[in-house]
Amino acid sequence: MSYFRITDWDVAYTNGAYVVDGDRWPAAWLGPAQAFCDSMTAAGRAKLDLAYGPGARNRFDLFLPSEKPKGLVVFVHGGYWLALDKSYSSHLAAGAVAGGYAVAMPSYTLCPEIRITAIAKEIATAIGAAAEMIDGPLILTGHSAGGQLATRMVTTTSPLAASVQTRIRHVLSISGLHDLRPIMKRTMNQQLRINEAEAMAESPALLEPMDDLRLTCWVGGAERSEFVRQSTLLANIWTGLGAATATVVEPDRNHFTILEGLADPAHPLTRALLSD
Repeated sequence: MSYFRITDWDVAYTNGAYVVDGDRWPAAWLGPAQAFCDSMTAAGRAKLDLAYGPGARNRFDLFLPSEKPKGLVVFVHGGYWLALDKSYSSHLAAGAVAGGYAVAMPSYTLCPEIRITAIAKEIATAIGAAAEMIDGPLILTGHSAGGQLATRMVTTTSPLAASVQTRIRHVLSISGLHDLRPIMKRTMNQQLRINEAEAMAESPALLEPMDDLRLTCWVGGAERSEFVRQSTLLANIWTGLGAATATVVEPDRNHFTILEGLADPAHPLTRALLSD
């Protein structure tokens, strides 16, 4: 019998160093994101830098389909709550927009300026602001730290307004971090400042899902094992708490290439995201 123990938490949750040419991300996303943003702006189908709060980063971009939207997708970017913004993700709206949905992409204030608890409240405010602009069902998705923020919205202690909660049809977490306790063991926690109380309050895997929830956890087969575990963990726990759940491990995708499917309306990731 063999046992497995994590002895270096930074290694367990580091991505770029374990991917061929991993140092090219996330900068590699900026070109495609800007090109998509420019094309949508030229077509009159982009509303950029819409304010949802007083902070400098309290802004979201909204991309519109060619016809009346079927509903709204909100994508929350990752970056370990410490980095990135909406400008890295614009092209990932392409699949859902082609499928007839409006897509909102918010930025948010980063740690250590605020804590993860406050970031969740900002995301709830951003979702509420976008939902006021677009009618129909609401679909939430996010990557890595954004997966934590998206799934945090559909817990019984959600910071979302009740009127917004009732519109949620699906939440899809991509390589999400659903249990914050291991992140407390990382060096970066000097900036994140997660303590036990915050981990218990903000980890979706330690919370209960809202009623009638449908959850998909999507992760790459070539990711660090902790990201695979974190994805299967949430789906497993929430299945036992009444949610309808699915876990998909996409072969050969790493923590960065896992997002590429969102740019393609025919990709299984986009089809799953928009499914009824």
